[in-house]
Amino acid sequence: MKNHTKVYIKALGYNDTDYMPSELSGSKGVDIHHIIDRVDRIENLILLTRDEHLEYGEIKSKMVFLLESHMRFLEDNGVIFSYEWFNEQITKYSIYDNRN
Repeated sequence: MKNHTKVYIKALGYNDTDYMPSELSGSKGVDIHHIIDRVDRIENLILLTRDEHLEYGEIKSKMVFLLESHMRFLEDNGVIFSYEWFNEQITKYSIYDNRN
């Protein structure tokens, strides 16, 4: 099992045989996506369906959406994480955010 998979499963309290939902749709998640780069920390790992991964992965204009969605998911699931890290990344990528 890859390190980022272990980090994600442990942080969310999953077992590797559990049903794990996509953080965006609730459908079966199959890809643990590094939002920003290849840093294996829970703040940077989001579970997506394959279609969501293809739609959102590596697209700078989608980074703030993914970061905000992931932060809410972690909050809702009681996961301890760094708000400072999220705020830094959201600020950094907000210039690309095309939702405004």
